[in-house]
Amino acid sequence: MVMKHSELHRTHRVGWLRAAVLGANDGILSTASLIVGVAAAESSRSNVLVAGLAGLVAGAMSMAAGEYVSVSSQFDTENADLERERGELAADPAGEHAELTAIYVSRGLDEVLARQVATQLMEKDALGTHARDELGISDALSARPVQAAFASAGSFAVGAVMPLLLVLLVPASAIVWTVSLSSLVFLALLGTLAARAGGSSVWTSVARVTFWGAMAMALTAGVGALFGAAV
Repeated sequence: MVMKHSELHRTHRVGWLRAAVLGANDGILSTASLIVGVAAAESSRSNVLVAGLAGLVAGAMSMAAGEYVSVSSQFDTENADLERERGELAADPAGEHAELTAIYVSRGLDEVLARQVATQLMEKDALGTHARDELGISDALSARPVQAAFASAGSFAVGAVMPLLLVLLVPASAIVWTVSLSSLVFLALLGTLAARAGGSSVWTSVARVTFWGAMAMALTAGVGALFGAAV
C-alpha cells in the first residue's frame, strides 16, 4: 500500500507573490511619500488629493507596463530555449539522452540507473524533462506576463488607496504625521502577509519594509518642507 505524504510548498506562488507584494508595497510607499511631500509644502487638501490620485493612476500603469515588459522578456527567452531544445531533440535524440544521463549522474545516480531514468522520462515527455532538468524551466516557475502585470497594477492600486483615504478623513494639519505613521503600519502588515504567504521570517520582512518606508517618507517630507518654505 502506497502512503500519500502531503507537503506544503510555496514555490508555485513565486511569480504572482513577487508582483503582488512589489505592487502593494510601491503603492503604499510611493503614494504616501508623494502625499507627505506635497502636504509638507503646505499645499491645500485638494492639491494633496489630486497629487495622490495622479500618483495612483500613473503608478499602477507604470507597474503594469514594467512587469509586463520585464516578464515578457523572460517568457521570450524561455520560449527560445524550448524551441532550441525541441530542435536538438529532433536532430540528435541519442546525444540529448546522453546529456540527460550525465545530468543525473552529476546529481548522484550511478550511470546505469541514470540511463534508465533518462530513457523512461524521455519516453514520457522528452521536451518537458529537458526543460525541467537541463534548462531549469518548470510550470510552477515559468514566466506569466499578463498575470504579473495585473497582479502588480491591482495591488499597487489597493496599496495606494490606503493613504489616499486618510487624506479625506483627517484634518489638513495632521496629514503628514497621520499618513506617515499609518503607512508604516500598512507596510508592516503587508510585510507580515508576504512573509506568511511565502513561508519566510515575519520579523525580517517587517523590519525591511518599515525601514525603507520611513526613509522614503522622511526624505520626501524634507524636500517638500524645503521647497514649500522657499516658495
